[in-house]
Amino acid sequence: MQAAELDNPPRRCSWAGNDVLYVAYHDHEWGRPLDGDSALFERISLEGFQAGLSWLTILRKRPAFRQAFAGFDIDAVAAFGERDVERLLGDAGIVRHRGKIEAVVNNARRAIELRAKEGSLAAFLWSYEPAVPYAGPPRAESPESRALSRELKRRGWRFVGPTTMYSLMQAVGMVNDHGPDCMCHAEVEALRSGFARPRTAR
Repeated sequence: MQAAELDNPPRRCSWAGNDVLYVAYHDHEWGRPLDGDSALFERISLEGFQAGLSWLTILRKRPAFRQAFAGFDIDAVAAFGERDVERLLGDAGIVRHRGKIEAVVNNARRAIELRAKEGSLAAFLWSYEPAVPYAGPPRAESPESRALSRELKRRGWRFVGPTTMYSLMQAVGMVNDHGPDCMCHAEVEALRSGFARPRTAR
């Protein structure tokens, strides 16, 4: 790090802290628009695993999660059976919570159903992007995250509460919740402006 950077550290969202992994996630991933069913399924799954834990814990375990869940390939995970669940419960590299593990397998099966009706998981999720940017104080959920949570639950998904879904929306760029003084705010806004939203089959 150069002396100028030490004297004038870049402005970041306060939650980024100073852990190298967390800072890299903030600077290069959080809030950037994300497409692709496997990538979005991974984020939904990891957000579910994060419930009750710190996101830094999940980031540190992400390589092990990817290996354990076949790179979050939806079709591969949907084919997991009880033997796979027991295998995962014995994997010290991930969060060994039966309910959350079973939820990921269930959600993969529900994602296949959703994909058949909507064209893609990505198109379905992005259809809940807020029409108007929010400029108020920080919040834990939104009308859109509540609507998305309700619809996913109606379709049989698990661990997709409104707060979890708002965290997903923040993470994958459906909203830009980098603070206005954060060095990433303008970059993320530009990425969002140029992002081609996936379309539903409807």
